[in-house]
Amino acid sequence: MKSNALGAFWGLALGDALGMPTQSMSRAEILADHGPITGLVAAGPRQRIAHGMAAGSITDDTEQAVLLAQLLVENDGVVDPVELARRLLAWEDRMRARGSLDLLGPSTKAALARLEDGVPADEAGRNGATNGAAMRITPVGIACDASDLKSFVDVVAHTSAPTHNTGLGIGAAAAVGAAVSAGVGGASLPEAVEVAVAAAEEGGRRGHWVAGGTIAARLRWALPYLKSLSVRAREEALIEVVGTSVAAQESVVAALALAALADDPWAALCQAAGLGGDTDTIAAMTGAVLGAVHGIEVWPAAAVTTVASVNDLALDPLVSTLLALRERPRRRP
Repeated sequence: MKSNALGAFWGLALGDALGMPTQSMSRAEILADHGPITGLVAAGPRQRIAHGMAAGSITDDTEQAVLLAQLLVENDGVVDPVELARRLLAWEDRMRARGSLDLLGPSTKAALARLEDGVPADEAGRNGATNGAAMRITPVGIACDASDLKSFVDVVAHTSAPTHNTGLGIGAAAAVGAAVSAGVGGASLPEAVEVAVAAAEEGGRRGHWVAGGTIAARLRWALPYLKSLSVRAREEALIEVVGTSVAAQESVVAALALAALADDPWAALCQAAGLGGDTDTIAAMTGAVLGAVHGIEVWPAAAVTTVASVNDLALDPLVSTLLALRERPRRRP
């Protein structure tokens, strides 16, 4: 369980770092700057958000996951939505002071502005349909057992509601979190994907309705469709048919499909980083799921060392405390 939990959090960080230099770029721009992505590289000349960042640097995906993990540990597994909002805003202030353009996503930013204006937490995130809740949900998957799926999705919904209180936002976060939780608990990759689809369906019933294809339905369609294609056609379909934008029903479906069909976890993360679009988030979510299933040993030790060193990132103690929460009776949110 410890190896799988470490694999999940480090998989998140590694995917994030692989996608850092390619985020928000097109496939053509990525190939022009870097060629095929095969490992950690620095930001190139066309990278605006992460301009000048060194190879192995993480982005908001890992940093917000760490922030959420710390809140879970501090409050015995339950996240206070007001405190989450406060820390996310403080994080963005620090990023802006450093001159970074890697700031809060559109759904999160809008929801936090509403919270600051006194809108109740369950209303602030009523339009959040992007992948922001899903990208940071891995600590919940480590800390909470998804074998009682309804209770698990209760936790995901409570954690996601301040910024992404929609069926799409919660369904997306539930899918990624449940896949991680199942993997940490010893599930195989097909079993973890099956749990993810069931969690997406349960999560899709929560929160406010917004227009868009549901996460569960798109997963049920995309997985067999992509599996039927050649490797080259599959990549084109991920970009052109599934989509790689920040929309939850695109990027989260793409990430889970990449994980479900992966023969080589590291190659899958590199592929995710080279697709174009929201590459850091897609690769991070893919890495979290694959690491949860396969364990820390699946990731290249040199890459883990680089990401840890470049970012002064120590995930092992945090993972241990999250696993300790998993062993305790769950507090109701």
